[in-house]
Amino acid sequence: MGFQSEFHSVCKFKSEKELDDLLEYGRTAMIKSGFRIYPTGQKAIAYTPDNAAAAIVLITASIAEINFQGEEVTKVEMDLVRKLTPEESEILTKLGHEMYFSEQQS
Repeated sequence: MGFQSEFHSVCKFKSEKELDDLLEYGRTAMIKSGFRIYPTGQKAIAYTPDNAAAAIVLITASIAEINFQGEEVTKVEMDLVRKLTPEESEILTKLGHEMYFSEQQS
């Protein structure tokens, strides 16, 4: 059992519903598999399920637990700081693909 770090300041949504809740209500929570560490109190870039930068969020809570099915999960709660402009989204999407989402080359 180990922890996977998410300290690279990226929150990638796996569900459109979670992202829609963030943009509509100004806050949301997402569930990630495994124990992970998110930088509570820091800002991060939120990415859509198809890896497009969408918003800046403030991580308000990171709760790692074993659920009733015996799975290790982390719930990450966040508040919307602001939605990105189209220009910011384009630049951060390209940067995200280069830094986080592309195949690792050795």
